[in-house]
Amino acid sequence: MRIAFIGHKRIPSREGGVEIVVDELSTRMSARGNRVVVYNRKGHNVAGAEFDDVVNASDKPFSYQGVHVVPVTTFDAKGMAALSSSFFATLKAIAAKPDVIHYHAEGPCVMLRLAHWAGIRTVATIHGLDWQRAKWGRFASTYLKFGERTAAKCADEVIVLSRNMQEYFKNTYERDTRFIPNGIERKQLVTAQEITSEYGLHKDDYILFLGRIVPEKGVHYLIDAFGKLDTDKKLVIAGGSSDSTEYYEQVKQMAAQDPRIILTGFVQGRMLQELYSNAYIYVLPSDLEGMPMSLLEAMSYGNCCLTSDIAECTEVVEDKAASFAHGSADALYKALNELIRHPQKVQKYKNEAADFITGKYSWDSVVDQTLALYKGEKVGE
Repeated sequence: MRIAFIGHKRIPSREGGVEIVVDELSTRMSARGNRVVVYNRKGHNVAGAEFDDVVNASDKPFSYQGVHVVPVTTFDAKGMAALSSSFFATLKAIAAKPDVIHYHAEGPCVMLRLAHWAGIRTVATIHGLDWQRAKWGRFASTYLKFGERTAAKCADEVIVLSRNMQEYFKNTYERDTRFIPNGIERKQLVTAQEITSEYGLHKDDYILFLGRIVPEKGVHYLIDAFGKLDTDKKLVIAGGSSDSTEYYEQVKQMAAQDPRIILTGFVQGRMLQELYSNAYIYVLPSDLEGMPMSLLEAMSYGNCCLTSDIAECTEVVEDKAASFAHGSADALYKALNELIRHPQKVQKYKNEAADFITGKYSWDSVVDQTLALYKGEKVGE
């Protein structure tokens, strides 16, 4: 098949969960003999130009693991990057006449209507209700909601990542969707080297948050809760801002009040692997999620995970992780304190995490089901 992907920022890149998903799907589909084109945004990594991959920083088309990557014109301003890049990507894709265009995230789905009018089969993956995110103003939220509605009304197939989201589309738009959650593979544990030399961190002596520093991730709850703990363990907050500079500055000011808190900024490569491999607990205190790739990754490294009790997290972890009432720093404090005081509970979660998550979610299954949707075959529920 001739397949086009639109809606992510850049691959290869770890700028967000959408980028990980598009990378996994496109390269695996290419390896199966499909002709895959991925339309990257032009511009720099959202965490800063210093984190650009040598390959995807190029403004010219290139090949990546058999995938043809085409950078497209992008207006690099808040709220405009997704709009502009998806518009120009859609024009290029329509001209190339693929068998299917697969859109990712709500904002880029606004342009799906153009492909629909052109008679090209379209599939949309809704990674989360982006219009609810606190970082967006009224215009951006309205635009994102329009993208969601466009996907519901115009896409040949809509993929959602949680049962909660499936129910939302049915109740809001009377639209049947396909539940195809993301996949994950078991990760290889690595010893603490870079994190020791850079931050003085060792195995099991820190609590980890790893993700974008944006309001809906609930990092402020975590800092509040951690500040009440009587512990020698450190708190590592790893990640960069994403159109949320004001919130990131707030987090920096809060963290500065406690010398046990370490802000690493955006991490990748060996540093990221070491942080996942050596954490005592991984915490995801989100108020809003789609299907958090960082949570799947943390479990695939065999971490004890503590998440907020929103459905998008609890559906993933079931009884193989701890949870707390979302939006409550006090509930988070109590959950953290319980795990710190009872290391045997932490070890039990660690022992079960990797086998559970890799048995439950498979990229091969995701690719099988997605390719079937491209061909018009009915899969999922």
